[in-house]
Amino acid sequence: MQDETLSYVLLGGLAIALLFAAFTDMRRRQIDNWLNIGIALAAPLFWFASGMGWADIGIQLGLALAVFAVLLALFAAGWMGGGDVKLLTALALWITPGPYLQLLLAMSLLGGVLTIFMAMWHKMRRSKDKLKIPYGVAICSAGLWVLATQYWPNIQPVTSAIGT
Repeated sequence: MQDETLSYVLLGGLAIALLFAAFTDMRRRQIDNWLNIGIALAAPLFWFASGMGWADIGIQLGLALAVFAVLLALFAAGWMGGGDVKLLTALALWITPGPYLQLLLAMSLLGGVLTIFMAMWHKMRRSKDKLKIPYGVAICSAGLWVLATQYWPNIQPVTSAIGT
């Protein structure tokens, strides 16, 4: 059963959560656990409100598990922050596989631009501190872009994960 109003409310809540995550990451270089948990726990409400079937829900869970496994290895290597790993995993519960790949591509491009900007700013300030990139800004920006281009025009899942 699809409840379009609830879907829009939940997507609006996700957009607000992403804005808050970007702001806190810029300000404190931290994305709070309570925010990531809230995003993850709201995903099942969105699944049912948007009319996802059980097979699609299984694929969303599998996607989130795969994302978490890969990103956990990057975290262990020191290449990603824990909040970023949790946020990307939580978003994998919301966004179907095709648009999720778009999110990753946009995030990578935005993250590269952000890194260059932050490195130049760091150098201009002649800072002796270690450079810390608020990569959550790139994640959230990419997430908002995917929501705006893939989910707002049509609340139904963009494409069924199993091709139906």
